Parts: sequence; C-alpha cells; structure tokens
Amino acid sequence: MPTNKIHEVVEAEGHLIDSHIMERIFDTVIEYSGNYEVEQFRIGKTNSEGSYLRLKVATSTPEQMDLLLGQLLGLGCSSVETGDAEMKTVEKDRCAPEDFYSTTNYRTLVKVAGKWVETTQHRMDGSIVIRDGHASCRKLRDIKAGDRVVVGMRGIRVVPESKERDRLSFAFMANGISSERQVETAVRQTMHLMQQAREQSLKIVVVAGPVVVHTGGVLPLSELIRNGWVDALLAGNALGVHDIENALLGTSLGVRQVDGRLEEHGHRNHMRAINAVYHAGGIANAVESGRLTTGVMYECVKAKVPFVLAGSLRDDGPLPDTITDMVAAQDAYAEQLKGAGLVLSLGSMLHSIAVGNMLPAWVKVVCVDINPAVATKVSDRGTGQAVGVVTDVGLFLDLLARMIKV
Repeated sequence: MPTNKIHEVVEAEGHLIDSHIMERIFDTVIEYSGNYEVEQFRIGKTNSEGSYLRLKVATSTPEQMDLLLGQLLGLGCSSVETGDAEMKTVEKDRCAPEDFYSTTNYRTLVKVAGKWVETTQHRMDGSIVIRDGHASCRKLRDIKAGDRVVVGMRGIRVVPESKERDRLSFAFMANGISSERQVETAVRQTMHLMQQAREQSLKIVVVAGPVVVHTGGVLPLSELIRNGWVDALLAGNALGVHDIENALLGTSLGVRQVDGRLEEHGHRNHMRAINAVYHAGGIANAVESGRLTTGVMYECVKAKVPFVLAGSLRDDGPLPDTITDMVAAQDAYAEQLKGAGLVLSLGSMLHSIAVGNMLPAWVKVVCVDINPAVATKVSDRGTGQAVGVVTDVGLFLDLLARMIKV
C-alpha cells in the first residue's frame, strides 16, 4: 500500500459473509477512491459466532478519508485507534451543532470515558445526547441548551442487522417483496413472529389503514385484539371513522359491507358516525354507554389496548379522539412503539413509513398491502427490515386469525 496516503485501520464484527456486508465494505472503499489491505479475518464457525475483519484503508486526502469513514461507519466499521466520541454543548434549544452525528436505525454505541455505551431510545434521524455516562437518541426538536451532543464520526460504532443464519427459520424474511409468495406461507411465518414476540415479552403493534374495513378485515382483527395478540393500534382518523360507520350503520364510505352495494344517501354515513361519537363524548364513552358494540375500536376499548389516531389535512370531523397536532401525534406513536418486537403494517403507506422511521432496525416489520409499491416505498424510506406481503389485507387477517387459534 502506498506510503504517501492517509491511512486508517478499521474493524467490523458480525455475520459479515451471510449478510453480504464484507463485500459491501470492499466495494465502498473502491467507490470512494480508496485502497484496502486485509490485516486480519476470522470466520465464525457457528450460527451464533460472528466473523471479524480488520482492514487497513488508505485515501489520497484527509477529506476523502472522512467521507470514506462516514460510509464505512454505516456498514459497521469503526476505527481501531479511536478515542472517546467528540461532543459539543448545545447553545440554544432545538439547535444542535452543525456537525452533529445523525443516527441511522441500526444499533449504535459511542465511546464515553474509554467505554462503549449503547444508545437508548434509538431511532433514525436523531442526535445522541450524553448525560452522566449514558447515551440516548433525541429528536432535534427535543434538544435543549446545555445538552452535550455527539459530533463528527469518531468514537462511534454502528452494528448493522445481520441476516438470519438459520436458513430454515423465517426463510421468507430474506426474500424481499414479491406477489409470487404463497399467502398461507407468509401468514404462517407471521404467526411464528408473533409467537416469538410473545415469548420474548415484546409488544406486537398494528399499524392499520381504512382498507382493513373495506376488505372485511374488521372481524379477524377484532378477534386478534380480543385474544390478546395486539398490544397497540396506530392509525389515522379514517380507520376509526370507517370502523365506527361500519359498526353503527353497516357501511364503509357509504358502501354496504354485506353486498358491496352503495347505500342510498350513504355518502353522509361517515359524518353520522362522527356525530354519534361526539354525542357520546368520545370513543370510550360510546362503548361504555352501549352506543358502540362491535368493531376494532370497540375491541380496543374493551381489551384496554391503547390506540392512537393521528389526524391529517384531509380528515372529516375528525373524531374527538384524533390527535390533530402532528408533533403530539408523533410522540404518541413513539410512546406506543417502545418495547415493540413486531409491527404489522396493514394497508397504510403513509402511517407505515412514519412508524418505520421511528423504529430501530432490530424490530421486525411485516407490511401487508395489495400494492407491491407500498412495501417497496416503506423499505426504501429507510426501513430495510420491512418484509412485504402482497395480498388482500382482509384475506391476510382472516387467515392469520384462523391459523393462530390452531
């Protein structure tokens, strides 16, 4: 390796071969006009044992090296001879230093007082605040004057999620998004993920759009809630309105659920449903008074499953339970996602993308939609762990509710 270049030694650990991370590391060095020399490489001999790579990289200028290290950091490479993470003090609320480190959704550690400390409350597009030797992710809007924020790329270690080495377990997780996949297989694997989350005492969170109602998914989703398979429901105003319209009037957007025919003057039924909830004083009061006796929202209230309805510009009403402050709605979503092990996204592209941005990469996401572009967009917006199941949402829920009882 030429001696007139800038040199750094980096290392990476994990399932580097199975996850194709090692080849991406090599390709990245070349892409950023660098050279590399493998100083050490150990291959893991068991499913649980990771591999180890020690790599000497070189670039022509310090600027090129900074760019390269920034890219390698996202692939799990950290400098061997790194000191503590550099920090700067925030001078004004909501104003981080310009060179603050912006987090990915991968597990991240920072070096503080010579020790690697894992960040808590982790999410993508956040900053890292150090306090009393602890590191936590913080959204920019929550940064306060006096906070010590990590800056630059030094003293940071990112741990990319590894591909499952047990190829017989959840094999469909590695197959990306495809309409060719047999629905029963995807449902069975989803059921196993739900059971796994339960065994690990992790939450199962459902993100649902109004298509759940349109496709006949109310009954099976209600059954899953009633039987304790849902720990939180995240949705928009539309799901609540259409579900309650269906429960009170038998229609969804004026279309009769029993035969798919348009109800006469049915276009106003969703407003009648909203009005009924206002008269009751909210969804919970509508249930307690006996006005609302079936449906997804009814089951959430009866089973004490928390739900969050986030509003938007296009909402009618909206329902009195809908949070119309977007910052407050984001915070309410994030609160319910704490401790999640599995997220089921059912026919809601915008809410699924929003939830994906709040999740660390180790939380599994199953995105169900009849349109394959939805699952692709969720994955492309940063939620790389999302698995797409291209099928009718109502059919998926019906099969899942039947299968999980067996």
